[in-house]
Amino acid sequence: MLFRRPVLQVIRQFVRYESEVVSSLVLERSLNRVQLLGRVGQDPVMRQVEGKNPVTIFSLATNEMWRTGDNETYQMGDVSQKTTWHRISVFRPGLRDVAYQYVKKGSRVFVEGKVDYGDTWIKYVDDSTHHSW
Repeated sequence: MLFRRPVLQVIRQFVRYESEVVSSLVLERSLNRVQLLGRVGQDPVMRQVEGKNPVTIFSLATNEMWRTGDNETYQMGDVSQKTTWHRISVFRPGLRDVAYQYVKKGSRVFVEGKVDYGDTWIKYVDDSTHHSW
């Protein structure tokens, strides 16, 4: 609320008409951020799309654990676990090269980034293809 007037004044300079849609879009915020801590499932591979920069790709497993049963004392059989696999793509040039060189299968890594579910077919330089969604 503190910055409402200045933001709307700036928007009005660039938009010829004012509508409720423009006002609501200006005030609405969204967030696309993900943090993962887990183990690498396979050594990273570096792939390159024709005419684009290379990308380092690896899989990361995260585990969710919870107690089952009503026992007051901890027993190994009382714990359930679910593993979720994530496909990690590193695009930033310096980080991409470091990840390719130093990240290995079994390494424990922390990844921070954003989620992107682009639906595209990718043709790599080595003539392999991959459908991404």
